[in-house]
Amino acid sequence: MAYQKYTELEVWKTARIFAAYIYKLTATFPKEETYGLTSQIRRCAVSVPSNIAEGSGRQHPKETIQFLAIARGSLYELETQIYVSFDIGFISDTELNESIYQIEILGKLINGYIRYLTKG
Repeated sequence: MAYQKYTELEVWKTARIFAAYIYKLTATFPKEETYGLTSQIRRCAVSVPSNIAEGSGRQHPKETIQFLAIARGSLYELETQIYVSFDIGFISDTELNESIYQIEILGKLINGYIRYLTKG
């Protein structure tokens, strides 16, 4: 398996772009949520590319897979928070659908990378 720097990984690039999208999306949340839901959503969004990066710096594929699983868990947590944001009226139907679409794409990329490393 050839070494690839994490910044070259499509999964990391996509996760990074998605984190920026989430920051912009949550910028419209009520100010009283700054230390509540807004902060929690943003931490989850940043956790995804961060864990992909950290995992790629590990010595063994099993360790990398462990961090990818953590990234995937953060993504699922974020998905739940996006649904809650919709339920309480912080985001529109269109924003919900776009967010879930991007989450599904990112989830598939993470799962694909895990499969690749598992077969390696």
